[in-house]
Amino acid sequence: MSKSANIYTRVEPELKAQVEAVLSKLGIPVANAINLFLHQVVLHNGIPFDVKVPPQAPLNCATLTKEQFDAEIEKGVASLNAGKTTPANEVRAKMQRHYSL
Repeated sequence: MSKSANIYTRVEPELKAQVEAVLSKLGIPVANAINLFLHQVVLHNGIPFDVKVPPQAPLNCATLTKEQFDAEIEKGVASLNAGKTTPANEVRAKMQRHYSL
């Protein structure tokens, strides 16, 4: 079937640049990636991936007030006192999986 229909959309310039950079590494033009996405929508009869709110980002200590920082430290101490600990090697493995280190 010939491609004769058009879709126009506005996106943030930074997002467009990031997408183009990733897709160029794969050798896929943006138009082809969009076409692939649309085919997957049809095949899945919906969005072809989970749409959900990502887990909360880690706290940034630099953005906390002294009171917020102290409260977070207190939570950590309470957790330690309750025996809620994880061996360092498990933490490292989880971080490597999550952040692709």
